[in-house]
Amino acid sequence: MKAYELTSGKGVDSLRMVDRAEGPLGPHEVRVKLAAAALNYRDVMIAEGTYYSAGEVVVPLSDGVGRVVETGSAVTRVKNGDRVILGFWPDWLDGPITPGKVARSFGAQLAGTLAEAVVADEHALVIAPDSLSDREAATVACAGLTAWNALFARGALKPGATVLLLGTGGVSLWALQLALAARLRPIIISSSDEKLARAKKMGAVATINYSATPEWQQEVRRLTDGVGVDLVIEVGGQGTMRRSVEATRMGGAVVVVGARAGAAGDGVEPGALIGGAKTLAGIMVGSRAMLEDLVRFIDVAGVRPVIDSSFAFEQAGDAFRRVQAGAFGKVVIDITQ
Repeated sequence: MKAYELTSGKGVDSLRMVDRAEGPLGPHEVRVKLAAAALNYRDVMIAEGTYYSAGEVVVPLSDGVGRVVETGSAVTRVKNGDRVILGFWPDWLDGPITPGKVARSFGAQLAGTLAEAVVADEHALVIAPDSLSDREAATVACAGLTAWNALFARGALKPGATVLLLGTGGVSLWALQLALAARLRPIIISSSDEKLARAKKMGAVATINYSATPEWQQEVRRLTDGVGVDLVIEVGGQGTMRRSVEATRMGGAVVVVGARAGAAGDGVEPGALIGGAKTLAGIMVGSRAMLEDLVRFIDVAGVRPVIDSSFAFEQAGDAFRRVQAGAFGKVVIDITQ
């Protein structure tokens, strides 16, 4: 089969298409013929060598959707012809996170989805949302689940709560759409007036250009009558962590989802957390059980993720560069039609 390999630390230019042999399946393994795959900023980090635990040479990308074409002798969860997505952590099925549950992920320690087919344990698979196209379904398992976990699993937000979203990448726009579907009040910041206008049109209750308003946390508090937001989804960046904490109400939370968050010179004083009884929490995508909850919500609420752009399989390098440039929503690669 055709697949891409990437040498971690050598950049996007190390991406190359190769022929990889398709081996036999174990009793609980499933072969999925992939229709589409989606990129996350993690994939760029792996290319640049800044992701913490990727192998030296990997088949990149964690997110994909496709049809089951072959099953091992003991498989019972799925059958040939099922349209499935891969859970980000194949070993985190349910319950609290543990080191063992998040020791392996697709596109880092395991061969990922930038290939014509992928082999996965049956327990890593979830039936794809019926209401989404292949391109849309390919974006659910990492960015979509991260947003879901931050808002509703770790964040435990209720209708009417106010949430601050940083930027207009995949996680932030997923969070915007999920928040609106759950009757939350999302505020979004960006350096682009054009992107902010698009977010406002989607339903954001307020927008802030952080280039024009460097102390944007003060504007957030003004917009919330001096109270602050219930929750910030902190995706990372120079100088954002301290401001995120300041923008949060007493008793509120900052949920950190980005590996770049808390860059140098962005320290948070303990008193800022203690004095406001605020919570600073990190999450790592989510479990298969959370993903199944999200899939049900998508089909019931009619949430359709924002696709920035799509690329042919042969244009994988261009897709990586689009993510590096700063996409509005998700970047997808079409693998088979």
